[in-house]
Amino acid sequence: MDSDQEDEVPNVNFVPSLLFIKRGVAKANPDKVTLTPAELARIINETRDDLEEDGANGIDSSDDEENEDSAARLASRAQDQAGTSGNRSAGDEFGFENYEQESGEPVVRLASVAVVDPAENIQDEDDSEAEDEIIKPTDNLILVGHVQNDSASMEVYVFNDDEGSLYVHHDFLLPSPPLCIEWLSFDPGSDKPGNICAIGCMDPVITLWDLDIQDSLEPVCKLGSKGSTKKNKPKIGHSDAVLDLSWNKHLDHILASGSVDQSVILWDMEDGTPHTIIKEFGEKVQTLAFHPTRAEGLLVGSCDGMVKVFDCRTTTNDSASFLSWAVGGEVERVCWNHHSEFHFVASTNEGRIHYCDVRRPGETLWSKEVHEKEITGLVLSSKVRGMLATASADGTLKLWDIDEEDAKLVYKKNPKMGVIQCLDECPENPFMLAMGGDLKTKNFSVVNVLDNDARFDPSYVPVASGERMNIEPPTEAMEDASISDDDVSDEDEN
Repeated sequence: MDSDQEDEVPNVNFVPSLLFIKRGVAKANPDKVTLTPAELARIINETRDDLEEDGANGIDSSDDEENEDSAARLASRAQDQAGTSGNRSAGDEFGFENYEQESGEPVVRLASVAVVDPAENIQDEDDSEAEDEIIKPTDNLILVGHVQNDSASMEVYVFNDDEGSLYVHHDFLLPSPPLCIEWLSFDPGSDKPGNICAIGCMDPVITLWDLDIQDSLEPVCKLGSKGSTKKNKPKIGHSDAVLDLSWNKHLDHILASGSVDQSVILWDMEDGTPHTIIKEFGEKVQTLAFHPTRAEGLLVGSCDGMVKVFDCRTTTNDSASFLSWAVGGEVERVCWNHHSEFHFVASTNEGRIHYCDVRRPGETLWSKEVHEKEITGLVLSSKVRGMLATASADGTLKLWDIDEEDAKLVYKKNPKMGVIQCLDECPENPFMLAMGGDLKTKNFSVVNVLDNDARFDPSYVPVASGERMNIEPPTEAMEDASISDDDVSDEDEN
């Protein structure tokens, strides 16, 4: 199942990050934002201040003209929404005083366009659109970070496995490409569980968005600050791009972030400040994950070839308590084994996966080359024991049956999406996978591997039984499957 593409292919069009959200957490009818003219003016002015401050700090002043154009378009959009008038007071920059007044006559009247038979039953398109607006308890949300030309956004897809439906419900604009996404139920502004996503971008500030609100122009909360000499505000948090995020489900006010600035920050979202800053890394931190059952365990991979497991109970700004493994190459992704609290998997830019036991620091149980290029997607199923999904810049998706001794290939597919940038599984159906790529004509896809000649027994046993999945070896065609220029050119033609 693929997302719809526009007729005109953009020059830049890729999906750098995505995330499956479990069913039943979203509002059936998300709230819609209606901004007052004063609120629109505030957002515009704050955006201008940020752009001016970024230029003053030398962050990136090469795109000043584009930034000015963006601000002008935003101002124009505000005027369109609030109404325009030829007579404005000196302090009414956007003509908000007369925003409710309408002037002029319509160019075309309804009577001159069509004559409708009163007896004819015409279905109101608004009814079907309203039905699409409703999020059902059986719907999953899929958060898709999308970069198209010079714009970045987060698209909130609605996916229904039973109905086979997939469509964009709403989206919101982002200041820079979204590199990582994390879902959390902790709502900083409420004492009730929420439906929140945290986004890490090229910008060092982490933004939190309420997924139950449509048409948002700004996040509900920000973690960190680039600082402002003009406003005398200090820098807080990261100083460079945020590459990965992980929410602590057991201490739900804690969010971990890893950055290009070679640090990990444990954020206290109750007050929006860094609780602990960990700097035990020799290169940028690309991936991290809290332990699924132990609140204190944090698994971190960095580009210096090291994987570390931190004990957050005894880790402070000045000293850290951790175990470490040298795996070689840059660590791309890490994940815990939900069926064994002591084991984890790490992947590298050399196309290798490493299986480790926290009780044996410095040793790997096994290591195997499974892709030709860096492994950008790594999902160890929480539903099916031993089922590992990997995706790579070599353009292939593979499924493995792993244990403490080895990994056996059970499925291989070339989805023809170019470089696969990200991968995630459906929380309710581990055989349903979502992928993001960089092929301009096809950069997002949701596939059920059971519909693609995978050798799985559909009646897989759930986690409680502790049994392994029933699989057969890959067919010869699967072994020979590969990505080629011909495949990509064929996709471009379709």
